[in-house]
Amino acid sequence: MTVEHIPVLARTLAERIALPPDGVMVDATVGHGGHSLLLGGALGPEAVIVGMDVDANAVQRAHAALKPLASKVILLHSNFSQVREQLQELGIGKVDLLLADLGLCSAQLEDAGFGLSFQANMPLDMRIDRRLKRTAADIVNKTDEESLANLIYQFGQDRASRRIARFIVQERQIEPITTTGRLSDIVCRALRKNRGNQRSRIHPATRTFQALRIAVNDELENLRKLLGSGPGLLNKNGYVAIISYHSLEDGLVKRDFITNAKAGIYRILTKKPIVPTREEIHENRRARSAKLRIAQRQ
Repeated sequence: MTVEHIPVLARTLAERIALPPDGVMVDATVGHGGHSLLLGGALGPEAVIVGMDVDANAVQRAHAALKPLASKVILLHSNFSQVREQLQELGIGKVDLLLADLGLCSAQLEDAGFGLSFQANMPLDMRIDRRLKRTAADIVNKTDEESLANLIYQFGQDRASRRIARFIVQERQIEPITTTGRLSDIVCRALRKNRGNQRSRIHPATRTFQALRIAVNDELENLRKLLGSGPGLLNKNGYVAIISYHSLEDGLVKRDFITNAKAGIYRILTKKPIVPTREEIHENRRARSAKLRIAQRQ
C-alpha cells in the first residue's frame, strides 16, 4: 500500500488534549501512525503508546512511522473491542487517553485486497481484518431478500433498501455477485441512477456498501464494546476521543458520553462535535464527514 494516509483532525486533537509526559495513550485505530506520531511527540521516555489495528499491513506501517518517538510503543494486531483484555495482558491498568478514528484510510479503499470501493472493480470482500470468515459476497449471495433489505436499511439508512435487495436477489439468480463493480451497477440500476453521471454529493451505492462493511466487520457492536471499556480504563482526568464518519457511529458515541456524564463519570468537552475546517477538507477530502467528540474522566 503506497497511498499516504492523512490523519483527520490530528492538530485539533493535539490542541485539546494535554497528556502528562509519562502518560499512557491507547490509539485503538493506529492506522499508519499519524495521530500517535503527533500526540506522542509531547510524551517522554517514561510514556507508553499502545497502538491497535485489525489491519496487519497498517500495524507494519505504524511500526516504521513511530520509531522516532521517545516513548515506549507497543503495537497489536487486534480489534479495539478487546482493548481491556489486551491491556490486562500487558499489565496496564489505567490510561490517560483512549483514542479511535473510525474511518477507513485511503490505502484501504484503493487496495483491491479489501474490496471496499464502488469506484473501481474489486473482489467483493470488505474484511478489514483478514482473520474474519464472512465476506460481503457471502452476505449478498446467501442472505434472504427480507433480511438483506433490513440490513441495508439498518446499517445504510437507505429508504430504497427493499428495492435494492430485490434487484440484488434477482441478479444473483443469474450469476453470483462477486465484484464491487457489479454490485455498484446493480444498486445504481435499482435506484435508476447512472454511476457515471452523478449530481448527488454521494454515490448511489454508498449506503449499501456502508451497510455491508458494517455487517462484515461488526463495526457497531465493536464500537459499543470500546465505549463500554472507557470508564474502567481511564485515569482521573483521562480523555476518550472518538472520530466518527456517519450518524450511526456518532449517535453511539454521543449517547455513551451523555449517559456517563449523567452518572458523574465523564465531563463532556465537546457540546457539539468538532468538524474539520474548510482548509483541512480541501487538503483531505476524506475528512469532510468527520466528527470528533471528546470526554474527560472525572
